[in-house]
Amino acid sequence: MSANSTNSPRYRTAESVSPGHPDKICDQISDAILDAYLKADSNARVAVEACGGHGTVFLTGEVTAREYVDVVPIVKRLAGEVEIIEHIVKQSPEIARGVDTGGAGDQGIMVGYATDETPELLPLETVLSRRLNQALYAKWPYDGKTQVTLRDGAVESVVASFQHAKAEELEAAVREFFAGKTEEAFEVFANPAGDWEQGGFDADAGLTGRKLVVDNYGPSIPIGGGCFSGKDATKVDRSAAYIARRIAVDYLRKTGAHEVFCYIAYAIGKADPLEATVIIDGEQQPVEGYDLTPAGIAAFLDLKKPQFEQTARYGHFGNDFAWDK
Repeated sequence: MSANSTNSPRYRTAESVSPGHPDKICDQISDAILDAYLKADSNARVAVEACGGHGTVFLTGEVTAREYVDVVPIVKRLAGEVEIIEHIVKQSPEIARGVDTGGAGDQGIMVGYATDETPELLPLETVLSRRLNQALYAKWPYDGKTQVTLRDGAVESVVASFQHAKAEELEAAVREFFAGKTEEAFEVFANPAGDWEQGGFDADAGLTGRKLVVDNYGPSIPIGGGCFSGKDATKVDRSAAYIARRIAVDYLRKTGAHEVFCYIAYAIGKADPLEATVIIDGEQQPVEGYDLTPAGIAAFLDLKKPQFEQTARYGHFGNDFAWDK
């Protein structure tokens, strides 16, 4: 039988990482710093990256704001007693001249998505891996990862690796989570490399924006722009990705479609997008009825207030944020 036969099984897999994962610690640091600057100055321009591991956190990026924010307490709240190396400067004047006139802070293509497959309007494998991770993190609030594979929409296998968890207890927690959610038998790989005690920054390095697929919709859906964390709304990597999600949700609901993709593209320094299209169950049409300038997006979604540290924990979509509604 051909590999492309309609009778061949369809597999879909997605993963999730806990807030204790080193990459997610860095995402949270970047967004907590953004929140602090937005609290001090709602018009602050922020692009802060964090790299951490093995007792040290390095911060770099650009900030232009009316007030200075001491980032040391923020980093230590999230990363513990670490050495902090800070090298944050003002936004490049050559970038600023395009943003000052209301233009996008960079070029890029952003992708939004919504599906009727789950109440969260996300792919099922993405929701299951995330919700499982949240349930396990409640028991073991440390570094951890989950992964769920579906075969023709049914759970085929689950991987769960959590710091300080015993494999047999971890497997029991996984099976408890899925009780009532699936009738099919499935394999569980609990701490498949063995139980582990060393995690987070003690075991590995982390970097802002390295979990892009986890932050978006899972690997079955394309992603476009760069990372979200640490960036204010003039950076369309974040703001346009959020409005693209909102547009996809809106079109899904008003058309009764199964799935909607939204694509928005920008040129640096230009306010209006070069592309704004939706694909509704395979049919493309232009987006209508939205102000897609960076300023318009920020106003519509209320993106100038502190709220972003929470987005850096368990994905930017499907968690009842303004752009999900």
